[in-house]
Amino acid sequence: MCCSHDKAQRKIGGIGIVERVYYAINESAARTAHSMMSFSDYQEGSKTAEYQGYVNKAYDLADKVAEARPEEAERVYKLAERYSRKMAENMNDSSRIGMMCPSVMISGAGNFPVKKKEKQNAAADRNYQKFQEIQGILRKMEGILHGKDIIKSGDERAIEKLEEKLEGLKELQETMKAANKAVRMKDAEKGNEALRDMGYSEAQIKELREPDFCGRIGFPDYALQNNNANIHRIEGRIKSLKAAKEKGTQEEECKFFKIVRNTEEMRLQLMFDGKPEPEVREILKSNGFRWAPSQSAWQRHLNGNSEYSLKRVIEQLERLEAKE
Repeated sequence: MCCSHDKAQRKIGGIGIVERVYYAINESAARTAHSMMSFSDYQEGSKTAEYQGYVNKAYDLADKVAEARPEEAERVYKLAERYSRKMAENMNDSSRIGMMCPSVMISGAGNFPVKKKEKQNAAADRNYQKFQEIQGILRKMEGILHGKDIIKSGDERAIEKLEEKLEGLKELQETMKAANKAVRMKDAEKGNEALRDMGYSEAQIKELREPDFCGRIGFPDYALQNNNANIHRIEGRIKSLKAAKEKGTQEEECKFFKIVRNTEEMRLQLMFDGKPEPEVREILKSNGFRWAPSQSAWQRHLNGNSEYSLKRVIEQLERLEAKE
């Protein structure tokens, strides 16, 4: 697929100009494929319009996420661009497949290439499967919008989910390494065959071999480095969660409140005998603690930062007590 693309710009809330990226659609192939399947005239630009309709839905969804969860804006716009690229590949592949064999209505039944039509139908089925997989990007964006993609430490399956995520990241790392090894083979055709065996389409192989602005081919070093950093981050989080779970919930008393390190909820909880005075509540809030009615406690995530905040709360309460 051609790596050139058109861009449309929109202003979204307070995050500045957002570019909508549209990749090239092969109108010539779409026209030929249509003529091999239908007696009606092809409407010029219709394939591009159909493609951009799909892509606009993805960007509209990204806009919603950016408004509701600004901290996820960069992530969802990257997903929207990925959706745009993959949909262009899929629709161009659809046109290419449509050119493989004409409809029997167009060519007539005499000497009709049945085997060729069977291959075309099989290719169309595979392409449709890829289309369905691409729609999973939209479902992922929906999950981000509703916070369903976040693995919360208090989730009873948090470690299991993180381990699943870690496995996926490790598989991606190995896939990128293998793809880079293939594209850098001296025998380009042998490398392409290796990529096909990995499941890459011809369009994806072409994209992998397209040099970037630095002349690099394949997956850039920074992609592997970023993914590797995510692997180490997830590994660290799993280690921390497992250590906390092994300790179990612990309680201790201080002169201001009871401290509960709740490893079921993964929360550091402060429990008072009664409702704290306004000055005390302000100290708690300024240190990241929030009132949780369901737990009858002031709490925040159980981690190193919360332990540091606990020390600050006690120090500030001691200073407040000394003034009285």
